[in-house]
Amino acid sequence: MNEFVTHIKSDAFRDNVATISKEGKRNWIFAQKPKGKLYNARTIVSIFYLLAFFTFPFVKINGDPLFLFNIIERRFILFGVTFWPQDFFIFGIGMLAFILFVVLFTVVFGRVFCGWACPQTIFMEMVFRRIEYWIEGDASHQRALAKAPYNTDKIIKKTIKHLVFFLVSFIIANTFLAYVIGTEKLFKIVKEPISEHIGGFTSILVFTGIFYAVYSWFREQVCLIVCPYGRLQGVMTDKNSILVAYDYERGEPRDKFKKNARKDKGDCIDCMQCVKVCPMGIDIRNGTQMECTNCTACIDACDFMMDKVGFEKGLIRMASENGIANREKLRFTPRIKGYSVVLLGLIGFLVVLLATRKDVDATILRTPGMLFQKQENNMVSNLYNIKLINKTHYNVPVTLKLKDGSGLIKMIGKDVVINKESKAETSFFIYLPKDQIKKRKTDLSVDIYSGNKKLETVKTTFLGPVTTK
Repeated sequence: MNEFVTHIKSDAFRDNVATISKEGKRNWIFAQKPKGKLYNARTIVSIFYLLAFFTFPFVKINGDPLFLFNIIERRFILFGVTFWPQDFFIFGIGMLAFILFVVLFTVVFGRVFCGWACPQTIFMEMVFRRIEYWIEGDASHQRALAKAPYNTDKIIKKTIKHLVFFLVSFIIANTFLAYVIGTEKLFKIVKEPISEHIGGFTSILVFTGIFYAVYSWFREQVCLIVCPYGRLQGVMTDKNSILVAYDYERGEPRDKFKKNARKDKGDCIDCMQCVKVCPMGIDIRNGTQMECTNCTACIDACDFMMDKVGFEKGLIRMASENGIANREKLRFTPRIKGYSVVLLGLIGFLVVLLATRKDVDATILRTPGMLFQKQENNMVSNLYNIKLINKTHYNVPVTLKLKDGSGLIKMIGKDVVINKESKAETSFFIYLPKDQIKKRKTDLSVDIYSGNKKLETVKTTFLGPVTTK
């Protein structure tokens, strides 16, 4: 078999979506609760993710949150470092690097991010789905409850489930808002009268409603309809990409398990467990599909059944299409190594950008409408305005020095001290000896110091009379 899907009798499965019926109505997915090594690993990853999500807004560094994405005030904090509008070029480069990272990562590793690290998947499968299992039971119980008439038991279970769903959505909404406006403003909204924070309270209700609607009703449709990443998967992956894949070379032809009666049969016993645990409702044995998020639940289910009947595990596993067709084990090819190096390089590039970001930004301009002034002792002066931005969490005293030449700088007013995370503006004169001025505009460099530490060098021009012999 030269193609990955030659074992499939018909491609009709690609003409419809498991979650939508032929009539266009919603097919509700009652996913069976998965179990196994990979599911346990996903649980551990999810616990760390959820702990990070719910605690990061409350972690403070020098009085500022660890993360803040205040779009309204254009204030962003990453790992305790404040980013101002002047740093947006870093975000631009970061976004381009992120897009390239996503493309390369998907080409090599498929949609592992979707199944293991996407917030939608983690909250759906590890929080809301588990609440559903706890209240309504496993898939068979949920299906029976859905078909049952509205009696006392059904009303109680459904009411409790949706109340818990709404409460969890409310907690998520508050945490999400804390990332946007900060915990201090969030606590004000919570503690103070609603009339004083109509906008903030409305935002909480809107976000709560959105999260509740997504996790109680829309569910897997987010991955299928809303998220563009799933649709891009088809053009970003190829036959060398690592995916959750069914080994048709080993599994076909399928047959129900019967002891001592499997000659000329494949290892797939057609138990349908891989379909029953799939949160997207697909049959992975049909080949790579857009709906698959690589959550690996089918791998655990298949391994469990293979172990029960005494067959080798790995009938469904992480592999490439070419790897299965050529019956090769998963290995790190030069292609995977090369792309991985590029991915690490992108991360390193962003780290360098963040590490070399200036703590103090300065802009120096000659005061508009002012010409040079002739001074005593054969000196010429120009008046300048300077704007300083302090991005640090502490006050910064600033002094100015000319980089070259025998000129001098005289500040107007008191010494400049920029308060933490704020701006400062002042004016100063630059004096140059007349015999040093050889042309109408002279290029100058002004060094900005804080104590003995040079923070930045800013270039400007000096206007003066041309000295003639």
